[in-house]
Amino acid sequence: MDYTEKRLAREELYEGRIIHVFRDRVRLQDGREALREIVDHPGGVTVIPVDTDGSVYCVRQYRYPYGEHVLETPAGKLERGEDPLDCAMRELSEETGLTAEQYVDLGGIYPSPGYCREIIHIYLATKLRPGEQHLDAGELLDVEKHPLDELVEMAMRNELKDAKTVIAVLKAQRWLRERRG
Repeated sequence: MDYTEKRLAREELYEGRIIHVFRDRVRLQDGREALREIVDHPGGVTVIPVDTDGSVYCVRQYRYPYGEHVLETPAGKLERGEDPLDCAMRELSEETGLTAEQYVDLGGIYPSPGYCREIIHIYLATKLRPGEQHLDAGELLDVEKHPLDELVEMAMRNELKDAKTVIAVLKAQRWLRERRG
């Protein structure tokens, strides 16, 4: 059955530097009306850089909404209209100092489809070369290296809580295993 909802009206509730928040009035398939709150976000990327020994470069940074230091794959926000691969290359270099000869597109995910339009693009980066980290102003993080299999186990024990990182780790492990035969 088709459950498509038709927007009848839109009210902008908030316009911020990164997000815009709207309240839409919609008509449901059965004729009733409902309200939908939508967060418009330009999207982002995450990169899982895997070295020749199967180790992954991650970043650990403080995430204010949770009050925790969170282990994540390098990531960043897309500028409006920016190509996701260009963003992935920039963020990998900024956060870790690494560059990669090969990028594999592992797909896009909807982290919170119930209310947010954000899409996060996931890239596997291989054939890594070291360089100099050059963080954005106000960006504070540590780079850590973990074996990919250890990150999978951490995900399964709920020690990795960042959704994009968990998905990137699992997708990268599967992709790499399939290519090794």
